[in-house]
Amino acid sequence: MDTLFRCPWCGDDPLYQHYHDTEWGRPVHDDRTLFEFLILEGAQAGLSWITVLRKRQAYRDAYHQFDVHQIAAYADADQQRLLANPGIVRNRLKVAASIDNAKAFIRVQQEFGSFDAYLWAFVGGQPIVNQPRTLSDVPAVTPLAEQISKDLKKRGFRFVGPTIIYAFMQAVGMVNDHLLDCHVRNLPG
Repeated sequence: MDTLFRCPWCGDDPLYQHYHDTEWGRPVHDDRTLFEFLILEGAQAGLSWITVLRKRQAYRDAYHQFDVHQIAAYADADQQRLLANPGIVRNRLKVAASIDNAKAFIRVQQEFGSFDAYLWAFVGGQPIVNQPRTLSDVPAVTPLAEQISKDLKKRGFRFVGPTIIYAFMQAVGMVNDHLLDCHVRNLPG
């Protein structure tokens, strides 16, 4: 029986626990993975994260393993293919935003050399390490998430509101919000 203490949001679902233990809060510097999380967090808006996590492989398959250049080139037929795919969240606005976000992502890469360089500059290249004792100590949004959200929107991104961006920051390790007594809190990246 698993007796490790985890942040309670992952419950007892093995998929959720594995995600918590191996990915959430670990710094990500790979542009493809950053793009994947940006799209998945946008898809999650209004849904639970476990719903999107269960659809993650279907997203990878449907979105060419999150190859940003292929997605930026999607035509109407690709958008219709995605909207007909029961493995992903079939929301017309979210699907259209994912394609627009790929185009914006490439523009950021061209301007900054990588999306990683752009994004991590907001935190000086180092994760923000918070000290939450309980889930109620973890905010849903912060002024920094609002700043990043505003900048992304200015650059043409959609489905990047401050709450989505804070969840994204947690997922890609820009913020460490593991509870103080969580067993993975102090593990190296």
